[in-house]
Amino acid sequence: MLNAPSNWFMEFVTPDNIQQFSVKNILYYGDSKYQRVELLESTAYGKCLILDGKVQSCEADEFIYHEALIQPVMTIHPNPETVFIAGGGEGATLREILAHRSVKKVVMVDIDEEVIDLCKRYLPNHHQGSFEDPRVKLLHMDARKYLEETKEKFDVVIMDLPEPIQGGPAYLLYTQKFYEMLKAKLTDSGTFVTQSGAAISGITRVFTAVINTLKTVFPIVIPYQATVPSFGGPWAFSLASKKVDPRALSIEEIDRRITGRVAKPLRFYDGHTHQGLFYVPKYLRDAMATETHLITEENPVFIPGF
Repeated sequence: MLNAPSNWFMEFVTPDNIQQFSVKNILYYGDSKYQRVELLESTAYGKCLILDGKVQSCEADEFIYHEALIQPVMTIHPNPETVFIAGGGEGATLREILAHRSVKKVVMVDIDEEVIDLCKRYLPNHHQGSFEDPRVKLLHMDARKYLEETKEKFDVVIMDLPEPIQGGPAYLLYTQKFYEMLKAKLTDSGTFVTQSGAAISGITRVFTAVINTLKTVFPIVIPYQATVPSFGGPWAFSLASKKVDPRALSIEEIDRRITGRVAKPLRFYDGHTHQGLFYVPKYLRDAMATETHLITEENPVFIPGF
């Protein structure tokens, strides 16, 4: 939502909670086939992508979100060669994956071609040319349909999706049925991560339900969080694995793997950060311990008020 007279962008985090920042320029405003799309240049955060009124990514701090999403799940895998991404329209998720020298193929499925075209044009600092990498296969279709039909298996699967909004394009990709199908598409040492919404006290319903649901599918499920200022506070991630517990790797081992594997400097993630990510605060641990919502197609989860 943009208040034109005062040039402030306002996002309803919940029906009773707003975060806002000032806007210097409106780069684009319109509707794709699937969602409302805004590209804004903010004073504090640089260029930002907004989908259905929710901040997806801003230049100033996108490195926090994207390194937190990608680097742990890639680094704990013994040798990630094949990667699947659902979503990730800005191209920064691709950028982080392609920095790993071991990667041979990335399949990226984002249903909204219009958003990707806009991001290619307006967010070059995000994608940094990643869409043109020959290792990338980019498809515009339903990610669930692709995974149902493909015979491929992947070392790493990443869900970089919008938050689940009723009637939105992504809410069915947070269900138990989808996670079960996704698990079958992982290789024996496969690892998986999904962004999981806000980790702010009192509005963790998506995060805790995702963790509760993943625990019915995967033997290893680890929650973590990172503070992303343009999102309004701490943000949640859910990592699942068939074999590897990310907490078992030492600071030194993580740093060794980064040095040997990653072909670009990292600004957020290293061995110390890796260990710290998985120490989530007590209010989150308590909320997860009492969560009973199993996310199904008949009983989905939506962010509060949406």
